[in-house]
Amino acid sequence: MTAELKSSLVSAIEAAAAQAGLALVSASRSTGADDRATTVFELGLKGSELGLKDVGGAGKTLKLELTEGFDFSKPGSLGGPQLLEEMTAHLKGEAKRLRNPRPECYVTLGGLPLAYGEFQWPFHRSTSGADTYIVHGEIHLADGGAHNLHAKVAASVTVTFAEIVAAMEQPYAESFVYNAIRKTVDFGQLEFVKSGNRQPVPVTTRFYSRWQKKFVFTETDDTERLRYLLSKVYWLSGVLGGGQPVWIADPRDAQYLNTSEADLLRMAGDKAGEGLMVVEGEFAAATEALMARAGEYQAMLEAALDFTKPKFNESMRSGHANM
Repeated sequence: MTAELKSSLVSAIEAAAAQAGLALVSASRSTGADDRATTVFELGLKGSELGLKDVGGAGKTLKLELTEGFDFSKPGSLGGPQLLEEMTAHLKGEAKRLRNPRPECYVTLGGLPLAYGEFQWPFHRSTSGADTYIVHGEIHLADGGAHNLHAKVAASVTVTFAEIVAAMEQPYAESFVYNAIRKTVDFGQLEFVKSGNRQPVPVTTRFYSRWQKKFVFTETDDTERLRYLLSKVYWLSGVLGGGQPVWIADPRDAQYLNTSEADLLRMAGDKAGEGLMVVEGEFAAATEALMARAGEYQAMLEAALDFTKPKFNESMRSGHANM
């Protein structure tokens, strides 16, 4: 790390990372999508955090990009301790995700394993004249194949909606943006292609309850949550992770499913009793019994993928529509 980057921002990130069990690997200057100056941090697990058996966090790092000069102590209702506390909570979650075999991967309710990448934080204002903030990124179908099916996305947040966000920066927005993308896939509104233009992901007030003061993406029951957990463990531990455990009590999943981390752990424990996964603490690994259901999960994937493909009215294509 260069001496000139030893700023108050770097010091604040170092302190928050230490509380989360992470170490600052590097800090460098960069520019965002709108050519605004940013600072890019590379963080990795501390050596002392790698004692959990077969967790696989060694050598993995995560990228955090913030507007250069971002001030955690800015005045106002969203400034001061709250910003730093939320940053630390974000990094604690990231530290546990780094122990996953594929920390960048998530699963949808429909059973699609997705790898998130190439996100260009922080948000930038729309150049099209719309009164919105935009962040670009990509999701790839991560089923172990070599098809390169993916979707380039442009997640947008209105200026009004942005008022409920602590800061339009990665640590304060990544969870709800990632979940809005998953929900948009669930709606069948993102198509997976081998090449193509960016597709919109509007992050609107339909995903936020002002009464409950929280994001609500999907109302699920125990049956749906159990199906989700098994799908997650099958794909992320069994297929992509070679049997390594994955973090079950992920608050990002809890937000997506509108449940709690404790409830996810409870249900994982129930399935462990049926021999479908092995649970150790907050992590679970796939068993041979779960992997024997490969045909079931492949069928779910194919159905969910088909749902995202545009459908055409064949009678209109043949010129038989009533006009």
